[in-house]
Amino acid sequence: MSMENWQINTVILSSAIGYFIGAVSSARIVISIFGHGKKTAEETELSLDGSDEKMVLKTVSASSVSIQIGAKYGFLTYVLDVLKVFAPVMIIKMIYTTQPYFLLTAFFALVGHIWPVYHKFKGGRGISAIYGTLFAVDWLGVFATSIPGMLLGLVVLRDMLSAYILGVLFIIPWLWFRTHNIYYLIFAIAANIVFIIAMIPEIKRWMKIRRDGSWGDPTQTMQLSGMGRGLLKMGKKLGLIKDKSVPTK
Repeated sequence: MSMENWQINTVILSSAIGYFIGAVSSARIVISIFGHGKKTAEETELSLDGSDEKMVLKTVSASSVSIQIGAKYGFLTYVLDVLKVFAPVMIIKMIYTTQPYFLLTAFFALVGHIWPVYHKFKGGRGISAIYGTLFAVDWLGVFATSIPGMLLGLVVLRDMLSAYILGVLFIIPWLWFRTHNIYYLIFAIAANIVFIIAMIPEIKRWMKIRRDGSWGDPTQTMQLSGMGRGLLKMGKKLGLIKDKSVPTK
């Protein structure tokens, strides 16, 4: 995979395909179809169990769709977000088999998902886009990174935000372990940097809530994603998480 053989036109095309497809907002589409006339909110408040504090999600994503119109539509949004990245990355990967142009497609799909040109650069935070890429590149890595990240964050650290961030962070050593390829490593690091930048508002807000001691039950936030709900059920069955009712819409 020598960089000398890269074609500038293909680099631009692969990047542009990733960005403009990644910028399509599945959340806005789902709300417009199933929201019964409800307008997409660019800020969503999440009430924290046992606290007067609210977690403000300044994002238009599967999580915000779950809060606004229900968990099943949030899951649908997540699936669509994964597919919109998975499909172009796989296509580019199959067309250009000797060069990692698909990693450019993947990275710029992530950038488009977070900062979509169609919607004043207000999008999601990128988890679904990152895992959409991982499904195309190494599907085993989706489970090998997200599950340990979730369990470490929830069971050991008891912190939902850490659970999500750790899952993405684990992609760096995982892709290096699986490929020993510098391009995969660069992609994983770059994706994490963009993801953390996008997450800065939530990180600041979450740190304030934790510092004030009013963060409530971390399992409540798990209800906002399909992956979180699955791990919540697993944790309850294994006795890692107490079985308590969590209010859902």
